[in-house]
Amino acid sequence: MPCPRCRTPLEPEDLRCPICKQAAPAHIERDRPETMVEVLRCDGCGAAVSYSVEAGAPQCAFCGSVMHLERSVDPREQIESFVPFAVSHSEAKEAFKRWLSTLGFFRPSDLVSGATLESLQSIWWVGWSVDADALVSWTADSDFGKNRAKWAPHAGQAEMSFRRLLVPATRGLTRKETSFLAGTYRLDSAKPHPGLGGENTVIEQFEMVRSQARERVAAQIERMVRARVTGSCIPGTRFRKVHSSVLLRGLRTMRVAFPAHIIAYRYRGHLYRTVLSGQDDAAVMGSAPYSLFKIVGAIAVSFLGLLLTLTVLSLLLS
Repeated sequence: MPCPRCRTPLEPEDLRCPICKQAAPAHIERDRPETMVEVLRCDGCGAAVSYSVEAGAPQCAFCGSVMHLERSVDPREQIESFVPFAVSHSEAKEAFKRWLSTLGFFRPSDLVSGATLESLQSIWWVGWSVDADALVSWTADSDFGKNRAKWAPHAGQAEMSFRRLLVPATRGLTRKETSFLAGTYRLDSAKPHPGLGGENTVIEQFEMVRSQARERVAAQIERMVRARVTGSCIPGTRFRKVHSSVLLRGLRTMRVAFPAHIIAYRYRGHLYRTVLSGQDDAAVMGSAPYSLFKIVGAIAVSFLGLLLTLTVLSLLLS
């Protein structure tokens, strides 16, 4: 149901409109069911995934820690759409091998042949897809129109729109990982039901209510507004004392599950983790070992080269 004043969509838990603060109607129809569920809770990273008897051993798909069964006390919000997998298990394995071979000179020479795949787990991690409109007021000093002064004051307003802004709600992936994966997904391909994600694909559970998500949305919009203001609104090339105020005029959010493959591999007894997008096999990030021998050798060669250069210069000057 939209807000009667500004038409912002309201959720069942909203007491007031998040934009204009108008009191919400006494009764808001629940168009999406909120159900009591059992989840597997990770003792390591805290992620919660849907419980299934067929899942086998209670091991976290995100970090590999032990999980325990947890029954929710409050109703949980449900995922509204799933971005489908476009990268199969076999394609993910090939992409992982290609990624290992492109890590650069300072990695072990036998990394590709010496790395042993421990596990390949397909997961849907959760987040918000956000559309928002905003009126932005800003003030700043810049080098434009300064005349004899160092700075000149400027101010203005701008209408800004944000479409399909991804705000993570996952506990299993890091902020760095979700930021990397965000640009690889085609949200226009999202469907109301999960498709095929491979064997034993895990679906993470939503735990963040919409009111909490709005705080993250507002913080992320603030960061994006500052970048847009300095990039296109303020005249000049140098800026200081940049301040902005954001008045949201519309906020529409949707709960979405995003596909990814999490790969665990070993190299010489050490375990490493890699995350691969479920829609782009070229989008891979993770940890990998370095070759201490190559690093020390490069430093030694650089030192010898510097020493040789100084010796030649001293001979030329003497």
